[in-house]
Amino acid sequence: MSSKVKVLYVEDEPFLAKIVKESLESRLYEVNLITDGLHVIPAFEQYQPDICILDVMLPNIDGFTLGEKIRKKQLDVPIIYLTAKNQTDDVIKGFTVGGNDYLKKPFSMEELIIRMQNLLQLMQGNVIKPTTKSFDKFQLGHYHFYPLRYELAYKEEITKLSHREAQVLQLLVGRKNQSVARKKILKEVWGDDTFFNSRNLDVYIKKLRDYLKKDESVKIITLKGVGYRFVVD
Repeated sequence: MSSKVKVLYVEDEPFLAKIVKESLESRLYEVNLITDGLHVIPAFEQYQPDICILDVMLPNIDGFTLGEKIRKKQLDVPIIYLTAKNQTDDVIKGFTVGGNDYLKKPFSMEELIIRMQNLLQLMQGNVIKPTTKSFDKFQLGHYHFYPLRYELAYKEEITKLSHREAQVLQLLVGRKNQSVARKKILKEVWGDDTFFNSRNLDVYIKKLRDYLKKDESVKIITLKGVGYRFVVD
């Protein structure tokens, strides 16, 4: 059985695809190259990659749509988007559908490798490590949060959380009624506090607030210039 990291690489520019594929393989990655968005999901299901690298502009199905489909099938596989310079304003959209990082073309192979390695290291510990005591359930007003199962329950309704949604929520509820700095969340969940990860955090907070909106007593309060506070009235 191969111990190589399996990469699903989706790119329709033949010259770039050849360079990246050969460069990754020379560094002992196993690469499955797909050139048409239509074939990506069947390839993903069969190949079961460790990481996905998706060009945004693709024939038939764009990279953001593919990323959303992949994230619904696998919560934790890292996804890196490749964008043209004039697409960078759309990157936040990529984060909302489950992307972990992005690179702007043209990019260096060294930067791609470093970003891949960072994401793979972050995702190695898929089980959430509790930040204080080891809890398998939190009661949040009328909600129950199960961090190890990535579930948020409201009465009989279950919301499945992504790995990072669950990480962010556990950081907040583990320090209920206390301020939690943005920088701390970014460092613990994303590994660094870059601008784009900071924007990504904004998206996750918005999604968590949406999940929790059925109970008005449960709030994630923004502390301007500081971070957040999780409260239950």
